[in-house]
Amino acid sequence: MSIPKVFSPFLKKENIMTTVEIKNILIHKIMSINDVSFLKAIQTIVDSKVDNKILVLTASQKKEIIESKKEIEERLFTEHDALENEIRVWFNEIS
Repeated sequence: MSIPKVFSPFLKKENIMTTVEIKNILIHKIMSINDVSFLKAIQTIVDSKVDNKILVLTASQKKEIIESKKEIEERLFTEHDALENEIRVWFNEIS
């Protein structure tokens, strides 16, 4: 009987596995699990590490983004340094 290729990392002397090897082992083991609640728990753990959530914007938020992009294209903004200088002048005037 031969040992499945998936488990070959366990036979390495250094016992150092690559990310790909660990993923393959996990996939193989998960495929043999039939406990739905356990699989849901694994899914929760994996979902917490995967950043693939879709951000749903309201119509109002989409409109604000479009308007903001137009303002940037038309340079209708104050750059950070200029705004800091303006604030310094204002503080000096009230002091």
